[in-house]
Amino acid sequence: MTKVENLRGQTAIITGAAQGLGYAIAKAYAREGMKLALLDIRGDLLAQVCEELAELGADTLALPCDLSQVEPTQAAIDAALGRFAAPRVLVHNAALLITRSMQQITFEQWQREINIILQAAFILSKACWQPMIDAGAGSIIYLSSGSGYRGFIEEVAYNPGKHGIEGLTKCLALEGAAFNIAVNAATPGAPINTPMSAANYTQDLKTRWVDPALLTPAFTFLARQTGGGLTGHRVAARADGSWDAINLL
Repeated sequence: MTKVENLRGQTAIITGAAQGLGYAIAKAYAREGMKLALLDIRGDLLAQVCEELAELGADTLALPCDLSQVEPTQAAIDAALGRFAAPRVLVHNAALLITRSMQQITFEQWQREINIILQAAFILSKACWQPMIDAGAGSIIYLSSGSGYRGFIEEVAYNPGKHGIEGLTKCLALEGAAFNIAVNAATPGAPINTPMSAANYTQDLKTRWVDPALLTPAFTFLARQTGGGLTGHRVAARADGSWDAINLL
């Protein structure tokens, strides 16, 4: 299985990096010596994260932006590519979950969720695709969830958005193999303690949730993959540092 052993000095672009799982992934990559371009709508928290990661020796770039909007998303990824070399890794972790039934949800709410989850995935991947081809390798990691392959009530936008993420994973994994680019979807293999989870989990799930930092070994593993390695899979990150992989192709 082809993979890159050393991530030191390589660049990762991570969305939703100001808190929760995105922050945990950024911290894990900083410890690997990676350069980090971090995107999040919370610019205040993002600045704090960059300061913290700088103390670990990481070269970071904070890029506050609203991923539901095309122009800010494009501007942020352009800034990341302008500052650093071709990204070795893209992690699209940002998401929005508005629990509404079909009767309750507005088109504007539906579109915002879809844009953050799926439209941003396309814009970011499109911008990174040619630089990864030119560099000879790359790894794209999309955050999926149980909503990527199951159905849930009151997830009128989130459910199809995550299904779309898994569809994009399949398509780009097939296309990326010719260019040594791995494309995978990752899911938390356990309920995780994040702000989005806190707003939407039942009390039962909250009693079983875990620190997202425990899931990061799977994301470090995925960062090392290339098109000749693990690609086109849904990888469930476990709290014990292990992971399970299901072939989506």
